[in-house]
Amino acid sequence: MRTLGVLGGMSWTSTQTYYRLLNEGVAARLGGLHSAQLLLHSVDFAPVAQAQHDGDWDATLAVLSQAAQGLARAGAEGLLIATNTMHKVADEVERACGLPLLHIADATAEAVLADGLTRVGLLATAFTMEQDFYVGRLRDKGIDVVVPDAAQRAEVQRVIYDELCLDVVLDSSRETYRGAMASLVERGAEAVVLGCTEISLLVGPDDSAVALYDTTRIHADAGVEFILGS
Repeated sequence: MRTLGVLGGMSWTSTQTYYRLLNEGVAARLGGLHSAQLLLHSVDFAPVAQAQHDGDWDATLAVLSQAAQGLARAGAEGLLIATNTMHKVADEVERACGLPLLHIADATAEAVLADGLTRVGLLATAFTMEQDFYVGRLRDKGIDVVVPDAAQRAEVQRVIYDELCLDVVLDSSRETYRGAMASLVERGAEAVVLGCTEISLLVGPDDSAVALYDTTRIHADAGVEFILGS
């Protein structure tokens, strides 16, 4: 079993889901009392989130690079950043720590393409929906990405930071997300990517007319494959 380093805390609500899924995945494959061999660095999200909103991505890179280097020194053999948005600096973090990084967009693209789909809707933070580090990476793999309109993007973002990251799940926000997903389907999305690791706390398959790709679960599955060397 290889040791996987996990950069978490962004937010803790989704990091706990990663921890459960990684351990459940290893246990399902190996049976008995087996669990995942992990090193977890959970950062303080408040300064990271503030830097995101300030557009100070160098500050976020400094936090994650230092944490990733610590995981490498502690014996991690690979790296998983347990958030979609911070893949904005994934390449730089990978170079800083020297560990192979399991990129969440690559794992998601592989899952989408395996199902023969080429046009998906995306729900995520505004940074992930509006900047090219994520959408462009999917596009480079042959996947056309549709995002909500500006008003819906703002509300999706608000729910993530003001509610889901604080472990608050509201029925009213679920309805908002259902509406956003329905609008993406109306614009030709064959499926919807839940491109923020907290969104699966709010909506699931019963909330959408098309398939949902939960990036948290997809990414955790990739982590299990790495840990088990398969």
